[in-house]
Amino acid sequence: MTTDTAPTYVFDATADNFEAQVLQKSLQTPVLVDFWAEWCGPCKTLGPILEKLAADYHGAFELAKVDVDKEPQLAGAFQVRSIPTVFLVKDGQLVDGFPGALPEGQIREFLKHHGVEPGTPAETDAVEAPAPVLDPHEEVVRLRGEAAANADNAELRLELALALLKTGAAQEAEQLLDGLPANLATDDRAQRARSRLEFASLLKDAPPVAVLEASIASNPDDLRARHILGALHIVGGNAEAGLEQFLEMLRRDRTYSDGLPRKALIDAFRVVEDEDLVGRYRRRMSSLLF
Repeated sequence: MTTDTAPTYVFDATADNFEAQVLQKSLQTPVLVDFWAEWCGPCKTLGPILEKLAADYHGAFELAKVDVDKEPQLAGAFQVRSIPTVFLVKDGQLVDGFPGALPEGQIREFLKHHGVEPGTPAETDAVEAPAPVLDPHEEVVRLRGEAAANADNAELRLELALALLKTGAAQEAEQLLDGLPANLATDDRAQRARSRLEFASLLKDAPPVAVLEASIASNPDDLRARHILGALHIVGGNAEAGLEQFLEMLRRDRTYSDGLPRKALIDAFRVVEDEDLVGRYRRRMSSLLF
């Protein structure tokens, strides 16, 4: 039943992809879930309206289509008694819904009531030019020179320590952190650096990524391999891949090694500078813990 009206924002949901494509996606973008069937007359009225709105809203919400004949387990999980039935999922939770083929105006009011307002192509569709990436080695050279010329400037020493960590010079970075005055030793940046040092210490004599990935492929419950692989990704700059490994550790055994999965995530949250990414994984961690 999905048309080409809004190919970017409309997709078919199944039991296999529901967690990733609906629940996890809703942590970032609200998802309307439309339960329908080919034989359902009112569904043929409502479906095009929902797909039109998905296009009009330019990604302010996404539309998941569930064919109840093909996905009876999903219909049962949502206790769908008649179709069409529509549910709104936000932040990983079912928040509201409505049965029947409502007119477009009422659906817009429903969305507005839940804080879903139309976006614009400029806000949601345009691809922003990436910010220039600074070479960490060049940053170390620059900061080392500035710190040498301003020996009393502890801020510069902290910045140099952070830059050194990005190049893998953990020992020199640790020495600089140890020499910081008390007011900077407790600074968020210093705490972040300490967490990064913990990851770096974990990676001494670590197996190559390919070996770790092979170990996990043969035994998905190898949480030690997941921990080391996650740390490698974090230190190597692939934050999301690292967070995903730690989250999977939490999903499989939250009590492993005295709560290491949760601690690894919290340490990673201090290290990762992408606030949106951290916020997303904090919510996912909370959904597993609570």
